[in-house]
Amino acid sequence: MGLKCGIVGLPNVGKSTLFNALTSAKALAANYPFATKDPNIGVITVPDKRLDKLAELVNPKSLVPTTIEILDIAGLIKGASKGEGLGNQFLANIREVDAIVHVVRCFEDGNVVHVDGNVDPVRDKEVIDLELLFKDLETVEKRLDRLRKQAKSGKKEDQKAVAIAELVKEKMEAGIPARAMELDDEGQALIKDMFLLTAKPVLYVLNVDESSVHEGNQYTQAFTQAVANENAEVIWISAAIEADIAQLESLEERQEFLEAMGLEEPGVNKLIHAAYHLLNLITYFTAGEKEVRAWTIHRGWKAPAAAGVIHTDFEKGFIRAEVIKFSDYVKFGSEHAVKEAGKMAVEGKEYVVDDGDVMHFRFNV
Repeated sequence: MGLKCGIVGLPNVGKSTLFNALTSAKALAANYPFATKDPNIGVITVPDKRLDKLAELVNPKSLVPTTIEILDIAGLIKGASKGEGLGNQFLANIREVDAIVHVVRCFEDGNVVHVDGNVDPVRDKEVIDLELLFKDLETVEKRLDRLRKQAKSGKKEDQKAVAIAELVKEKMEAGIPARAMELDDEGQALIKDMFLLTAKPVLYVLNVDESSVHEGNQYTQAFTQAVANENAEVIWISAAIEADIAQLESLEERQEFLEAMGLEEPGVNKLIHAAYHLLNLITYFTAGEKEVRAWTIHRGWKAPAAAGVIHTDFEKGFIRAEVIKFSDYVKFGSEHAVKEAGKMAVEGKEYVVDDGDVMHFRFNV
């Protein structure tokens, strides 16, 4: 399954610098608004030591990690929902993504102007939130007009749909994003059908200076408190440090740099882990002489759905799954040895895939 995240934020918060560091693409990182006029698209390889270990044991012809697609969406400003600053174009780009990576500036730098004159991450977040809410309100109001016309027929389901849409509109006018609304199944279905921007899960990335990368600062503290009641992930990284890491050619150089900075892993790893947690994703593996590969699925998926990520025929014609736990694969050293030890399980359609499972699917179409 393809995972797509969109980086949003006010101009000059470090979005494009972060994007460049995360991906192999080279977005224009400039000290003025709208340095990025079209959404740049890049691909992040998801780091996974388990995949590397399997490759070491199997020695395949190819190694295929799973990836995340990143869209660098140009800086929003006040009035974006009304088309200000190319707002309509940017907001349309957000509709395409699975999750929003909201970059917030939490550093002082006199050489990098702030669009509102001073650093205030909580205010900056609220600007973006309001623009997304305003756009969603437009969407809800248009749908409500249509539903009210349909409800004139007197059908109970149409009248209930109107009541749900009116409730959603009321909550939005009170500043509540769609993702935070407590609604029944029909309400959630209506929200999903409207493709609301504020329904998307959010990962807040607080961009800090080098000295704050370990403990944070007063800005990260204030921001974390402000979003404590949101169902969102919050991490902080230094886009400047990530940019420096990205310039280094070898893995050894990058590791030495991280150790010198006192960091256990680059910020890209933190971002990916947070995104997976936010979206409730896990990874399973396929391993053979031709290829060792990682696959991304939602936690709780059963074996046929997991097989369908490889090919729809695998799901349609699913017969069974042969499953090896990653720890057993490492312990015994090969698929053959695992089988000899009786540690390979044969599972049916109701098997719920675990994170790290090494799987082989049997199917018939």
